[in-house]
Amino acid sequence: MKTIVHKADTRGFADHGWLKSHHTFSFASYQNPERMNFGMLRVLNDDIVQPKMGFGTHPHQNMEIISIPLIGALSHKDNMGNKRAIEVGEVQVMSAGTGLTHSEFNDSKTDAVNFLQLWIIPEDMNVTPNYEQRSFSSEDKKNQLQTVVAPKDKLIGDALPISQQAYIYRAYLDSGKSLNLKAKTVNNGFYVFVVDGEIEVENNTLDKRDAIGVYETEYVDILTTRDSELIIIEVPMN
Repeated sequence: MKTIVHKADTRGFADHGWLKSHHTFSFASYQNPERMNFGMLRVLNDDIVQPKMGFGTHPHQNMEIISIPLIGALSHKDNMGNKRAIEVGEVQVMSAGTGLTHSEFNDSKTDAVNFLQLWIIPEDMNVTPNYEQRSFSSEDKKNQLQTVVAPKDKLIGDALPISQQAYIYRAYLDSGKSLNLKAKTVNNGFYVFVVDGEIEVENNTLDKRDAIGVYETEYVDILTTRDSELIIIEVPMN
């Protein structure tokens, strides 16, 4: 078993006034050769967008892009005709494939939006672009794993499809609860991101916005020492 710990205060940070962004991995002006990716997980940005501000229309290509609102709602518009808000409890997936353009905007006049955006490197290049979003029940992630994203050829329940052998899980765990993660294949690793709370993983104590990557193992045990919200990304390591 191998582990890598990324504490919250070691992330890259950019303050653009209208946008405050923490970068777990190298992104834009934050470039760290030791923080390029975790397997096929390339980006994990923790963004706060001020009221009536947002990202103008911009392109993406050959990347699986997953957005998860934590506070507030983010309006989405793209060149495929999709135009709707992404709200807390929902997850959005875009398979950029051969190319798409989109914008993201905080329509609120008073409240900031906090959302996570993940980029996963696809296994198939130049696929037809795809956009989907879905609401997930909070009860289904209470003290258990809820699968919100899965490979398009191995979908689980209502999970959203991506073009990679990767999975994203959400969980809300009461203090004192434990989870045992079992990798889908020996090549997969787990990246555990603490949205809030405190957990112990392989003798490491992780607090709010800390993360740990665990790989070259079949199982990972998580114990909560406070009520905790987790996002767990299972990805191929190569």
